[in-house]
Amino acid sequence: MLVLDWDGTVTAVDGLHILLAEFGEAEAFERAERELFRTMTLHEVIVMEFETVTAPLDEVVAWMVEHVEVRRGFAELAREHRPIILSSGFHELIEPILAREGVEGLDVRANHVHADPAGWRVSWRDEAHCAECGEACKRAQLPPGDVTYVGDGASDYCAARAAARIFARDGLARHLEREGVPFERFDDLLDVAAAL
Repeated sequence: MLVLDWDGTVTAVDGLHILLAEFGEAEAFERAERELFRTMTLHEVIVMEFETVTAPLDEVVAWMVEHVEVRRGFAELAREHRPIILSSGFHELIEPILAREGVEGLDVRANHVHADPAGWRVSWRDEAHCAECGEACKRAQLPPGDVTYVGDGASDYCAARAAARIFARDGLARHLEREGVPFERFDDLLDVAAAL
């Protein structure tokens, strides 16, 4: 089964980061990112960052649909392999972009966000701590059997290590190299499709 991370993997840049740059508080974002895995868990970082967003959801979704680009080859890969989208992001932001791309009906495993004018609140899909990494990570949402995992960042570290085959870029690639875990590099999703 093919599993794709969303932000920075399917999308050309991390959509949550550009959303926070446009609608959040830059100082809180930078502070939270510095503390990731040092003094804060990924969930704590996401909560802190999105508490600074107060814009209405429909305004943010419209902006995301206009500004977020998907990586080359996504639509073709999605139609041929029907991957699971496994994200630390939010259904409310992922599904409109899938619809824009004409890719619907995929199994999207993500969190939810409630756009409170006092600051967005996150509802986690799963808060159970992983026996491997000790955090609430994406590993528990992987399907049974052999998984091919495609990812790019910190939220992918633990889930990728459970996969039979890994395609990685950016922070995930650097992490796997340091850990001596074999993986295949990719630039766009045409690379992944060709390798499959």
